[in-house]
Amino acid sequence: MVEIRHAESTYESSPEESVLDVLMRNGTQIPYSCKKGTCLTCMLKARSGSVPPEAQAGLKETLRLQGYFLACICTPQENIEVEFPDDAALYSRATVYSVEKISSAVCRVLLEPAAPLFYHAGQFINIRRNDGLTRSYSLASVPRTDKQLELHVKKLPRGQMSNWIYDELKPGEHIDFQGPNGTCFYTPGSGVQPLLLIGNGTGLAPLYGIARDALLDGHKGPIHLYHGSRHPDGLYFRETLLELEENHSNFTFFSCLSGEDVPSGDRAGRAEKIAFSDHLNLKGMKIFLCGYPAMVNAAQKKAYLAGADLQDIYADAFEMKELRKTPRD
Repeated sequence: MVEIRHAESTYESSPEESVLDVLMRNGTQIPYSCKKGTCLTCMLKARSGSVPPEAQAGLKETLRLQGYFLACICTPQENIEVEFPDDAALYSRATVYSVEKISSAVCRVLLEPAAPLFYHAGQFINIRRNDGLTRSYSLASVPRTDKQLELHVKKLPRGQMSNWIYDELKPGEHIDFQGPNGTCFYTPGSGVQPLLLIGNGTGLAPLYGIARDALLDGHKGPIHLYHGSRHPDGLYFRETLLELEENHSNFTFFSCLSGEDVPSGDRAGRAEKIAFSDHLNLKGMKIFLCGYPAMVNAAQKKAYLAGADLQDIYADAFEMKELRKTPRD
């Protein structure tokens, strides 16, 4: 039986339990969200003992060497002692530049990091409130042209973080963030490879950044962006995307409504279904999928069955639950 030590307590772990499971079972509050090793929110540090290499997947080498790992995907094979990470090593400070309400439920937030940040459009950062509540948001900004980090935040029912940002966050306030994280971003390669971008809700944010990044890089191949919503109000940024389409002959934008009473100019149906009906053979295309997990997971399978290479399918599924608050010692 493997033992996991935290603070002054020692817990026994069964062979199938992750460190996150063990700590939560014993009443330790620890932030988490995806439980799949994607969001990096449950990162801990091993003070002694070693963790499996897969528990450090996606972490920067500097963090791996210091013993950081992801608790949700760590099933230790030997006794380990863990601690919460050093905030100074993981979190940076940013100043709120603006909070603009762009629909009845979505706001556009611009942040100015205290120090230069190297990132790719489409990656995500973890925003932390002063009380420890943490939430992941994708980056719509493009580093080569945008001075601020751009986030699109949807106000969710009973969403503690999203409601706070939408209703209360003000310019000039300071906020802590961790990142950037994620691999869903444009990489220069074949400049003529067709790109298919599909998203719903604020899954548009990373796709908007990815599309602009590709165009700024001089991508010559066709770029198709499909944005879906159940209600017309969810199709925010429509004019901005139509302007992008007007200025770039290889970029096309489709707004898709799955609810009733579809206005002229919008397409009726789910974004992913419309996209896959327009493009029956996806062989040779690069696919980007962002938004609600049900759509993203189903579209990944559909894209692969339609001929897309697995290495050409990039996905970012948004977890809707709020991340847990963690008290600091």
